[in-house]
Amino acid sequence: MRLVIIDTTPSFHCLRETRFGPVAILWSVHQGRSKIRRVLLSRPGLSAKQAVESLFPDSIASSSAEIDALADRIAAFLTGGDIRFSLAVARLDLCSPFQQRVLRAEHGIPRGKVSTYQRIAGHLGNAQSARAVGTALAHNPFPIIVPCHRAIRSDGTLGGFQGGVEMKRALLERDSPKIKQLTFAILGRGSDGLRSPEP
Repeated sequence: MRLVIIDTTPSFHCLRETRFGPVAILWSVHQGRSKIRRVLLSRPGLSAKQAVESLFPDSIASSSAEIDALADRIAAFLTGGDIRFSLAVARLDLCSPFQQRVLRAEHGIPRGKVSTYQRIAGHLGNAQSARAVGTALAHNPFPIIVPCHRAIRSDGTLGGFQGGVEMKRALLERDSPKIKQLTFAILGRGSDGLRSPEP
């Protein structure tokens, strides 16, 4: 049974235009700080602005200095900037414990490397849970902050992405211009340059 955590805190949204269309950041004040509840990417047939209007009609258009700075960093990332995001800005507590573990593992994959759903599952202690890892990433509330475009299928095909497969391909090409020569990140200990997931 999937754990669903309901948060009734009033939410706000901030839109930022990018080369991939608008990106929406849904946020609220949590424990005295501006925290991200969701990041919505535009995808073919549905812009992030339309998604906010449809899925979160009660959210209020507003921003703060922290949210504006984050929105600027997301826009810079989408133009090819080597930007790293802290998970401290995200409301991970709204995700199930399993999804939190998946998102932390994915967050540890550095620019220029990719992993597979199965390798992430193995890193989490159950190599048979690759499909569950894929589902957790398909429902990643924080795309870009958690770079889920860096997880691909074991056969080398790209798999899905919230912004569409062409956006995923473009982001991978920005991470490394030689997409076909991307090094697979081995999740775990070793000298592959993988940063340790945040606690």
